[in-house]
Amino acid sequence: METLSKAEKFWDRTSSYYDKAEKSDVSYMIFIEKVRKYLKASDIVIDFGCGTGLVCNEIAKNVEFVYAIDISSKMIEIAVKKTSERKIQNIDFIHTTIFDERFKTNSLDVILVFNVLHLLEDSQKVIQRINALLKPGCIIISATPCMGERPILNSLFSIGNKIGIMPKINSFKFSELEHLFVKENFDIIETGCLKQNSPQYLLIAKKLKSQ
Repeated sequence: METLSKAEKFWDRTSSYYDKAEKSDVSYMIFIEKVRKYLKASDIVIDFGCGTGLVCNEIAKNVEFVYAIDISSKMIEIAVKKTSERKIQNIDFIHTTIFDERFKTNSLDVILVFNVLHLLEDSQKVIQRINALLKPGCIIISATPCMGERPILNSLFSIGNKIGIMPKINSFKFSELEHLFVKENFDIIETGCLKQNSPQYLLIAKKLKSQ
């Protein structure tokens, strides 16, 4: 099983070209527009797996504050530079994980998770943590490549992992991803592919107010 240090090294290596490659992907802007519809000016947000800040930089003006977290220090360095250039004042970039004890139970309004859940060693445990951090009635907005829906593409990713050019991924089907959230006391309020015939699955879910 892939260790955290191995994952961090992979994303540090890719950071130099990740930003240019990803910001040309229209999925980002589709996701950002979806996110904005759910945000309020008073929201405290975590951008989990923020990468080079492509999402949090665009939504910072719509919320009170963003904690942008990532396991890659190189990604964080790029994100901080971009945010400084744009003079954005309400983002705190932190080289850490979602399990950082500085984040308190029932303290957050929104958690954003773009292209992260399929990369985790224990997605169920992370979703449990996300549920704990959210205030009752508050939401997670996620987009996840569900490679279980694309067997041929999934096989290519598997080969890439074996030869060391791709990280290990969880090959979710849409229904499997939904089940993870329902199991952890979430009410799913919106789902759908970000683009037509794409395996990249938007899932927005609300933390139920009582266990």
